Amino acid sequence: MEFQLTQRQERVLFATIRHYISTAEPVGSKALVEEYQLDASPATVRNAMGALEKAGLLYQPHTSAGRVPSDSGYRVYVDRCAMPSEQMVQRANQLLNHQLKTSSPHLDLLLKGAAQLLAGLSGCIAAIALPQLPTLQVRHVRLLPMEADRVMLLVVTDDYQSHSAIVPLPQPEETAQPLDPDTLERELVILSNFLDEQLRDRSLLEVTQLDWDELGREFDRRGQALQAALVHLARRTQTPTTTRIVISGVSEVLRQPEFSELQQVQTLIHVLEEEQERLWSLIFEDAIDDRRVRIRIGMENPWEPIQGYTLISSLYGNGISPLGSVGILGPTRLDYDRAIAAVGATADYLSEVMGASGSELPAGRFNPVAIGTPDLATPADS
Repeated sequence: MEFQLTQRQERVLFATIRHYISTAEPVGSKALVEEYQLDASPATVRNAMGALEKAGLLYQPHTSAGRVPSDSGYRVYVDRCAMPSEQMVQRANQLLNHQLKTSSPHLDLLLKGAAQLLAGLSGCIAAIALPQLPTLQVRHVRLLPMEADRVMLLVVTDDYQSHSAIVPLPQPEETAQPLDPDTLERELVILSNFLDEQLRDRSLLEVTQLDWDELGREFDRRGQALQAALVHLARRTQTPTTTRIVISGVSEVLRQPEFSELQQVQTLIHVLEEEQERLWSLIFEDAIDDRRVRIRIGMENPWEPIQGYTLISSLYGNGISPLGSVGILGPTRLDYDRAIAAVGATADYLSEVMGASGSELPAGRFNPVAIGTPDLATPADS
C-alpha cells in the first residue's frame, strides 16, 4: 500500500525508525526534535506523529509511551530510504575473502564459514541453503488452447511424467483487436516449437536463460507469463530431498531485547530445530523477485511463527543457474542498510566462488534447483 506523506511526515517517520533501531525504546516528539534537528516545534512533530499513527505507520505500545514503527512503517522506510551500506559491503568482502579463501574448499565448510561471518556482520540468524538435487530434464513442451485468455502448458520430463499448469495469457493492448482462434492457435504452435526446441534435454529452470527476442516483440508479454509458469512447474516437479541448511548466529539474536521473554525464545528455537524444511523453503522462494535482495517484514511473512521477524534473502549461483540462497532472520528492528548489504555481499561472494569452481567443490551438488515464484500459473492435474 502506498502512503502519501508530506515531507515533514516522512522525516518524522524516518527519524522515529532510526531512533528505535538504535535504542529499542519508544520515542516522543521532544526527543526527536532534539536528536534529529527536525526544524519544527515538538507540537508540530507530535501532530505529524499522530497522522503517522492514523496511517498505521507508527503505534504506541503503551498509552503513556512514545511511538514505535509498525511493519508498514518499516516497509515505507525500506522502500524509500534504506540503501545498502557501502562500508558494510567493503567490510563483508574483506572478511569473506580473507577468512574463507584460505580455508578448506569443501562446500559444507565454505558455507558454514560464510554463515558465521554473515551472522556476526548482521547481528541476525544467518541461514544458507545448500544446493539440492538436480531438477528433472525436459523431453517435450506443448501449449494447448483452452479459452481466449488461457492455455494449458504441458511438460513431459525425462522420468516420463507429465506436468501441467493453466496459464492466463496477457491480452492484446486495448487498441488492438482480440485474437481470433486461428491466430491464437498459430501463435501457440510457434511458442510450443520454440520452447520445445530450446528446453529439450535441459532443466526447466533454464527457461530464464532463453533469448525471447528470437520470437519478436509481439511475444514479449506472453513469453513472460510462460517463463513464470515454467519456473513454477520446476518447483513443483523438484524431488524432495533431505533439507540441507546451514544456520549460525542464534546467540547473536538472543542478545536482542525482543527476546527477553521465554516464549519468544522457545518459538524461535522450535523453528530452527524442528521446522528447517519450512525455513529453507521460505528463504529460497523469497529470493525469487525482481529485486536482487528480497525483504519480508513482520506480517509480510506468510508463515505465522516468523511474523514477528524480518527475513532478508538473496540467491547465489554459478553464473548459469541459481544453486541456493542466503538469508538472515532477525527482529523487525534491525539496521536494514547494514543487513541488506551483508546479505547481498555474501550471496555475491558465494556466486563468485561457485562460478570459479566450475561447480566442482567437494561434496557439492552444483545443479540447478527448483525455485519458487508467485503463483502466476494455476496447477492442473497431471
